[in-house]
Amino acid sequence: MPAVQPPDQTSPPEQGSSGGDQLVPVGGGRRLFTAPRVFLPAAGLLVAFVVVTALAPARTGELIGRLNQGVVQDLGWWYIALVTGFVFFSLWLATSRMGDIVLGRDDDEPEFGLGSWFAMLFAAGMGIGLVFWGVAEPLNHFVAPPPGAAADTPAQAARTAMDTTFLHWGLHAWATYVVVGLAIAYSVHRRGNPISIRWALRPLLGDRLQGFWGDVIDVIAVLSTLFGVATSLGLGVSQIGAGLTYLEVIDEPTTWLLIALVIGISAIALISVVTGVDKGIKWLSNINMVAAVVLVCVVLVAGPTVFILSDFVTQIGSYIQNFFEMSFNARPFQADGKEWLGGWTTFYWGWWMSWAPFVGVFIARISRGRTVREFIVGVLLVPTTVTFLWFSVLGGTALHAEIFGDGGVVAADGSVDTNTALFQALDLLPAAAVLSGLAIFLVVIFFVTSSDSGSFVVGMLASGGDPNPPAWSRAFWAFMQGAVAAVLLYVGLEAQKTDPDANPLGALQTMAILLALPFSFVMLGLAVATGKALLAENRLRVRRERRWLAEAVAAEVADGKGEERTAPAGRD
Repeated sequence: MPAVQPPDQTSPPEQGSSGGDQLVPVGGGRRLFTAPRVFLPAAGLLVAFVVVTALAPARTGELIGRLNQGVVQDLGWWYIALVTGFVFFSLWLATSRMGDIVLGRDDDEPEFGLGSWFAMLFAAGMGIGLVFWGVAEPLNHFVAPPPGAAADTPAQAARTAMDTTFLHWGLHAWATYVVVGLAIAYSVHRRGNPISIRWALRPLLGDRLQGFWGDVIDVIAVLSTLFGVATSLGLGVSQIGAGLTYLEVIDEPTTWLLIALVIGISAIALISVVTGVDKGIKWLSNINMVAAVVLVCVVLVAGPTVFILSDFVTQIGSYIQNFFEMSFNARPFQADGKEWLGGWTTFYWGWWMSWAPFVGVFIARISRGRTVREFIVGVLLVPTTVTFLWFSVLGGTALHAEIFGDGGVVAADGSVDTNTALFQALDLLPAAAVLSGLAIFLVVIFFVTSSDSGSFVVGMLASGGDPNPPAWSRAFWAFMQGAVAAVLLYVGLEAQKTDPDANPLGALQTMAILLALPFSFVMLGLAVATGKALLAENRLRVRRERRWLAEAVAAEVADGKGEERTAPAGRD
């Protein structure tokens, strides 16, 4: 029989062929340097925002407040539908034949081993947000359950609190990162495009990406990412100030002290940024990984260990059981439903979308050689599982103390101090001062790594896809992240002086949600473009498999006919 080799995975169509993407060089060289049509508009808008906000904080605060009531609270239904759609989009790709497509050449092996890849995904899943909300979010939902949620008994309120927390930090968050990360990974590793949001949209928008609309897309990605990182920096500084107050290092975290902390830690981040990925960022990332593991392990062992592990297993089942109901619940029949969503779910979905270019570029970078299925399953499940364990350990310890112990975190009036909740929970354990110091250290290191990693990614996006943007560019974006965090934190703290019930982080949260709105449409386009490209490649692969099968069958039939003709002569 003729040697007919079965086809391997279909390589991307050649440039100019049907369904293929033609890589059109930008800048005429192999490497892309600063793109002025992206860098200058993004930088100009940010500088103008910082200057105006610093000169007129009260008016800016009023405007942000009106935007929060008139725009943000009405975005809940859109963000809920979109982000839940990302979950099902990811699952569809992972379970289809398109999951076999390699993010790279067909014969590429994964650049990193499975263990190292999982460890880096775990690192991407950690951040200031987990430290800040690890205790605070479950307790906030415990004392003030979501509108319409069942919370008739303390046990039921605790289950609802953990369900809601898992919803905000689970598959939905990482499906958001999958959409951007997979689009970039396919564009860069499979198609050979620069590291840029615009090129991942090429299957949808074609050559128009080289002009005005491509510039707009990259500017939106830069601004969205920067405000998302700035939100994390604001959270981190607030918790550092609260921790220092709780440990009686300072009397109280005044506005100017928090701004000084932003400036000081941003300066450390600037040093890390200038030293580069192989030195500063890598070194600090290893430190915060070790510190996070030590903290959660000590709390697990020193806290109610059996309860924590039992709740972890039970909570995973509860999350799966209530997944559909929670995912689509826009709370239309609750009078305060929109307001609650604006403070929690809508904020989180906007925050994740703001972070998506940052995290997406990172996980795309480390995933060359992985199949689409491996990418999606790994990105969805590994960080989600680690995050669930984190909240079960820290939040579970606090809930156990409130339900079965003497309390100590929830105040007598039923309120929760979000900034100090972590330190109050750690105060229930042995060596509380050491653990609190470790927590502050962890937040500082996460602050620095978030700033330097974020500025590195923003530098790449603002440079047209340059994988190693100039040091001055990275330093500029790190400075702007600190400046945006400082002025928005100042606006929030000034608003709290006139309204004690105002959320000092409200301005940060509102801007993260607002900047995520235009990028949400970009993400929708990324999902459509990625699906279109994968479907086209899969159709080509199926055609080649059918052609090979037809040739193989024809060859088999021809061999069979030849045997029938020669057999009688052989018997004579």
